Amino acid sequence: MWFLPLIKLFEIQSAMARTQKNKATAHHLGLLKARLAKLRRELITPKGGGGGGPGEGFDVAKTGDARIGFVGFPSVGKSTLLSNLAGVYSEVAAYEFTTLTTVPGVIRYKGAKIQLLDLPGIIEGAKDGKGRGRQVIAVARTCNLILIVLDVLKPLGHKKLIEHELEGFGIRLNKKPPNIGFKKKDKGGINFTATCAQSELDAETVKSILSEYKIHNADITLRSDSTADDLIDVVEGNRVYIPCIYVLNKIDQISIEELDIIYKVPHCVPISAHHQILITYTKPKGQLPDYTSPVVLPDGQTAVEDFCLKIHKNLIKEFKYALVWGSSVKHNPQKVGKDHVLEDEDVIQVVKK
Repeated sequence: MWFLPLIKLFEIQSAMARTQKNKATAHHLGLLKARLAKLRRELITPKGGGGGGPGEGFDVAKTGDARIGFVGFPSVGKSTLLSNLAGVYSEVAAYEFTTLTTVPGVIRYKGAKIQLLDLPGIIEGAKDGKGRGRQVIAVARTCNLILIVLDVLKPLGHKKLIEHELEGFGIRLNKKPPNIGFKKKDKGGINFTATCAQSELDAETVKSILSEYKIHNADITLRSDSTADDLIDVVEGNRVYIPCIYVLNKIDQISIEELDIIYKVPHCVPISAHHQILITYTKPKGQLPDYTSPVVLPDGQTAVEDFCLKIHKNLIKEFKYALVWGSSVKHNPQKVGKDHVLEDEDVIQVVKK
């Protein structure tokens, strides 16, 4: 019966949830994790023709020099963002589940041809074979970069759910492959070596995980403090390691103070797909530009005077002139007045009276 693997999967997950995590249970948890990984692999790649194929529109021929996948829950602004970037129309509506096929677009950047894919909204449970999410994430595995588009009003909950779904499909985001040596052999048993202290894995746990895969002869070398999940990833051998950027959309709906906090989150880029904004940078005299704390200017308020007011309301009173580096000036730097209109990624140094 097609639902039996799902029942087994939920049974294993329940057993893991009931088990306290400590050194005494590490061996048992490692075994459960190996069984879970095997079951998920079976769900992702079912035998025979049952369970539904990829479906029309879910696979797109890979073209150009790189492929970027836009992943996210329904109606977070992926389609609008793609339309702004590449002029590709994907049915956009302010309700869930409007994109039902993989929509390709192409942009050129410094001569490179980059394919953009608006993947249908991921739903919770995709990694367990639920809905169309399985086909969506299968396409995501072929991408060189993944952009997870999040609603800035509910980012953490959605971020954790999407990461969980992608992890279940063997996609590792912003991670490097585990530094574990693994080599099968014909005889000699399990030869276990650790070149540094291990907080989770020991010889017994390693052997139990390998025995779940019917591996009884192999050389295992742990070159860093590794987990059971790391070892399972290496044994499975089908993990993909993809860089990821978290795109926080709809920032026009939050305060400047909240936006400043978001800018400090690693791998995050705040945007407003519907409203244009300008990102500018300050340059203190005699120092390099400060790219860690950008000054965000809304559309229609992009003059040097707006820049000064954004930093401090008294700065404009002391303003003499500004030096600007970037696309809004002909020379770098160029001396400008308070009415000069800035462009995206300009660098500004304010000279006081």
